[in-house]
Amino acid sequence: MEAALMTELEQALNRIIALTSRMTLSDGRTPTRIPYFSIVKHSRDTQRNTGVLTPSFCLILQGNKRLYLGQDIFDYSEGDYLASLIDLPASAQVVGATEETPYLGLRIDFTTQEIASVVTEAGITAGPKEKGLSAGAFIGKSDADLLDIFARLLKLADKPNAAFLSELLKKEMIYHLLSGDYGHLFFQKGLFDQKADGVGQAIQWIKENYESSFTVEELARSFNLSTSGLHHKFKAITTMGPLQYQKQLRLLEARRLMLSGTAGATAAATTVGYESPSQFNREYRRLFGLPPLQDIKEIRKASSAWGFEDS
Repeated sequence: MEAALMTELEQALNRIIALTSRMTLSDGRTPTRIPYFSIVKHSRDTQRNTGVLTPSFCLILQGNKRLYLGQDIFDYSEGDYLASLIDLPASAQVVGATEETPYLGLRIDFTTQEIASVVTEAGITAGPKEKGLSAGAFIGKSDADLLDIFARLLKLADKPNAAFLSELLKKEMIYHLLSGDYGHLFFQKGLFDQKADGVGQAIQWIKENYESSFTVEELARSFNLSTSGLHHKFKAITTMGPLQYQKQLRLLEARRLMLSGTAGATAAATTVGYESPSQFNREYRRLFGLPPLQDIKEIRKASSAWGFEDS
């Protein structure tokens, strides 16, 4: 029975891969006429790239990928998906890809507001709340219903009315995730835990004010939380503490500014909130592996340079 089910899923994946072959895909992320839906292809292994994992659902059709989230490393492959609920600093790389068997993936972007809308419209209620907190991202196994939604999206992707008709499929996708094995994570982390406990508000505040200095004690008081409670729940959702989260957002923005050519290393450091250039250089090298200017130079000359969101 299980073998037959696996065969059915493999056949469904092959049908979806065949649908992608109708499209002209270059390496990287290819958008479609559906605003939130894109296709990712890589014909060779990619470098480990650091960026922000935004709320999204990413399905691997073919190949393997490695995700670095906090201190944890996750390997996943065809038929697996990664769902993320909040902005998370992370690293990722494609492994084992070749010209003959490239990495292929499908990506859907969404917001927590869209999750809330489906919850309200469908009358979904939360199941029993687990004692342990989980991170704001998880890896799961696809099923026939999930793959069917992706197949319908691909069939719709090149039609003129795709943007309008695809909204119903997006709602169906979110509903499927809410009612599946990991639905409680979508529900609690996307809606309840973050808002009711103030942790989500703290995360949002840091995202909007990462250049400002603060202490964990000050942040906890601002959102009516104990210092230990904020740190524990924050780390459970993001895999890191508030100050580490802020630091990574600062460094990622500084890197973006330098890559865009709008700022040099010193100006970028000051813009994102650093007062000490030496501290900026030290922390930048610790995160990205190279000093700022050398890192930017290497990225620009690399023919295989790609963005985190292209993975």
